[in-house]
Amino acid sequence: MLAWLEQFLVRYPELALFLVIAAGYWIGSFRVGTFSLGPVTGALFAGLAVGDFAHVPVSGMTKSFLFLMFLFGVGYLVGPQFAQAMKRDGLKPMLLAVVTCSTGLATAIVVAKVLHLDPGLAAGLMSGALSQSAAMGTATDAVNGLAISEAQRALYVSHIAVADAVCYIFGYAGVILFVTQIAPALLKIDLRAEALKLEQALGVTRTKPGLASAWRKFELRAYRLDEGSPLVGSTVADAEGRIPEHRLFIHRIRRGDHIAEAAPGTILATGDLVALSAPRQIIVGRIGPRAEEVEDRELLDIPLISADVLLINPKLAGMTLEAASQESWTRALYLRSLTRGGQEIPVGAGVVLQRGDLLRIVGPEPVVQNAAKSIGVIVAPSTNIDFIVLGLAIFLGGLVGTLLSFTVGGITISLSTSVGTLLAGLLVGHLRTRYPLFGQIPDGAISLMTSLGLAAFVGLTGIHAGPIFLTALQQSGIGLLLGGMAVTLLPQLVGFCFGHFVLRMNPILLLGGLTGSQTVTAAMAALQERAGSPVPVLGYTPAYPVANILLTTWGSVMVVVFAV
Repeated sequence: MLAWLEQFLVRYPELALFLVIAAGYWIGSFRVGTFSLGPVTGALFAGLAVGDFAHVPVSGMTKSFLFLMFLFGVGYLVGPQFAQAMKRDGLKPMLLAVVTCSTGLATAIVVAKVLHLDPGLAAGLMSGALSQSAAMGTATDAVNGLAISEAQRALYVSHIAVADAVCYIFGYAGVILFVTQIAPALLKIDLRAEALKLEQALGVTRTKPGLASAWRKFELRAYRLDEGSPLVGSTVADAEGRIPEHRLFIHRIRRGDHIAEAAPGTILATGDLVALSAPRQIIVGRIGPRAEEVEDRELLDIPLISADVLLINPKLAGMTLEAASQESWTRALYLRSLTRGGQEIPVGAGVVLQRGDLLRIVGPEPVVQNAAKSIGVIVAPSTNIDFIVLGLAIFLGGLVGTLLSFTVGGITISLSTSVGTLLAGLLVGHLRTRYPLFGQIPDGAISLMTSLGLAAFVGLTGIHAGPIFLTALQQSGIGLLLGGMAVTLLPQLVGFCFGHFVLRMNPILLLGGLTGSQTVTAAMAALQERAGSPVPVLGYTPAYPVANILLTTWGSVMVVVFAV
């Protein structure tokens, strides 16, 4: 039976790849507390197991195709935020990412020199210890460009996967341990108390625990103005301004049998029925006990819509939500959520808007349509993919990557097709914030490119390395493991000192920035869990795109340095 399965996998390598992908996602689904291998590393271990069991042939073109798709998807996803990471509040986390990533590269070079590692093991040490699986691809690309024999090239590529597998687990868990345990102890802070202070400074209101899914953030209700109502005799604008810290709006007024839209200068009278909207806690806690609620379907029959709007207006970029809410076109408009680089940002008065943010707004249809024009453009769900831009961007990015090179310390480094494609994705993603109809690719397609592309590439790398994995592990395992621990923790410690003593960052934003500086999303989630707050993401999002680009590029740098 086993012999038949081995022959089957060798004969049908494409089916072996799908088996590895499925096994990788299954392995990656297991959790120990907040730690899990994730699907990419799961695919690496599954590939190593299949490669050790059967000598499955691996297509170099297939690996390159999958990896270039992944790199373009990553660039496209973080492109809108990359330029913004260098402006305003994103500058400190960006500098933190540069220092942390540079320290990681320097530490990896020193450790690999001490251990006398070959280019493959050196690059794998870096990619695993800094938990950046994408660096395996750029390292593989660099190895394939070396003037060495085919056998030596295959050995180096296999060593990349071996070293990554050895170092990745602590590379992942070490960051979680540092930002949730070690760094808070060094700062002598209580994470929950510090997060609460930051929330209060930003005007973020915590969501009440135990709310059911039927809970609605905003309510539209009708009330009768009795003779003793304090609103009688005041204008609509004055009535709406009685609770300035909250957004309350009067939409319609029924006076007798006549229903009219509420204009700011309209004077309210005894007996009026008003349709008003406000946050649910204001309706329930402050309005409901003081006014008579009525059921008036005709009065409340206001067409409301929700829309996702991409922020491209440069006048809004850099404004706080509180300042933006004072714009005239925001009357009767509510913000449901704010997403930046695929991460949801807590909504608070002090949160700063950035170009490329995705705002989910809700309100009467004319208000939403008018607001969208002032914010940017509505992002409507679409299944269309601009394959012309996709194909040309990858081709031209790869072409530029092969032609451009630069010299550092006497070492000539080529951008390579991998880095060129990543930069092409960044450019297309950034251009979308200026020209929203350019290069449209649905979120689902990008998710497939990034998730499946990298998992499949790493799985193939594991299959390729499987036959020599145990032998190489016996030769270098302990040294790689201890060296990888140093490469994981030293950048975190240096970044911590730089962010705390030099940049004077808020402790919560500093810890969030450290997770983004090594692209460990799970560490950010663990930090949010221990802090009981979503605000660490504000430090994570500016650091993440910068670190993603640098750490991915370091794969080729490591190979070039150790191939000299």
